[in-house]
Amino acid sequence: MRVIILRHGQSSYNSQGRIQGRSDLSVLTDRGLADAKLTGEAFQGLKFDKVYSSPLQRAQQTARTVLAQLGQQEQLQVDDRLLEIDLPLWETMFNQEVREKYAAAYRTWKEHPHELKMSLPQADGTERDFFPVLDLYAQATAFWQEILPQHQGQTISIVAHNGINRALISTALGIPAQLYHSIQQSNCGVTVLNFSGGWGENVQLESLNQTSHLGQQLPTHRPQNRGPRFLLIRHGETDWNRAGKFQGQIDVPLNDNGRNQASLAAEFLKTTQIDFGFTSPMSRPKETAQIILQEHPQLTLHEDADLREIGHGLWEGKFEAEIDAAYPGELERWHTHPESVQMPEGENLQGVWTRATAAWQRVLQQVGDTPQTGIVVAHDATNKVLLCSLLGLGLADIWKIKQGNGAVTVIDYPDGIAGQPVIQALNITSHLSGGILDKTAAGAL
Repeated sequence: MRVIILRHGQSSYNSQGRIQGRSDLSVLTDRGLADAKLTGEAFQGLKFDKVYSSPLQRAQQTARTVLAQLGQQEQLQVDDRLLEIDLPLWETMFNQEVREKYAAAYRTWKEHPHELKMSLPQADGTERDFFPVLDLYAQATAFWQEILPQHQGQTISIVAHNGINRALISTALGIPAQLYHSIQQSNCGVTVLNFSGGWGENVQLESLNQTSHLGQQLPTHRPQNRGPRFLLIRHGETDWNRAGKFQGQIDVPLNDNGRNQASLAAEFLKTTQIDFGFTSPMSRPKETAQIILQEHPQLTLHEDADLREIGHGLWEGKFEAEIDAAYPGELERWHTHPESVQMPEGENLQGVWTRATAAWQRVLQQVGDTPQTGIVVAHDATNKVLLCSLLGLGLADIWKIKQGNGAVTVIDYPDGIAGQPVIQALNITSHLSGGILDKTAAGAL
């Protein structure tokens, strides 16, 4: 089951810097309407079995505009469980007003969102206490539990809001509520989730917050950010990726398609100011990085051996059928419980996690608290454990994260390297496929 999640287009309150919540006074701006039309064009070729929309008019306007482009208006269904987060004390206020009038609560909202509590006076003189973020997570969970059994093997879309979209993505993947702000949802940003079954079964985040269809290669890098932006990139394709052969730490080079993917990534990023570069020393990521940095000859490309791919040991150089024959049951366990597998004469995921996160910390310290942008080019498993660590996920969750060959993931540190990172976008492959779906080879690591 494929689920394509869309945030509504820019609204009048978005443009004014107001908090919307569940108020329904805000409508799409001209830009919001234009972006919804661009999204409809990007969805050409997709057939939705159902499109669920929040009842708030900014979401419905977006959904109806997209579906008009596709001629699929009859698929729309409004669902109250897609209402935006409930922030009744703050609704319609400017962000700056809230920061000043509710300073302590706003700080809790930013630093510990799951602890934010609001109290509303009741008609009988009492007060009702509730936790907006925790309630939103419960709302998202209830939505998934009802709709997943109805759409097995189908493609659906959800058109809603920043907050509820984050909660939907987070509850599906297991991202804890305290990291509510760790993923971004831009106006008309597109996220793709793939479910292999019902609630609690396997799910994959194919991509997060794509904005290329709007003419924004990367989500906006806010000028007030105090920290760096990292473009985490997986190397281009190799012949072994294409064939489905396990390569691990065997130094397999890029194939011609992989070099083309790296060139397309370079073209995709050519208008982005790149200030630094780090790579695994293996030839496939290093060549990918060198191709991307051809327009930046003044930069030194730093190598870190701890960014190398997982060591598959005796599995390296083998196809899945060969591994399954030689090590019965182990490949299935790798696919279902990867955290429990020790590669024969190789590594386990804990070892990769330990060295890769240590390398990431070294990169952070070397870059420091500067509003620069740079690339880190590594491998499938390496990138996956890094992203799991940033999203509060564990070793068992690596298959929930997609990393296509030549894909770009955007990680910001808006409050500096000691602050909470924000995944602005994940697994962007539009520069490779020309569409919103990842069509890169799903070969072995």
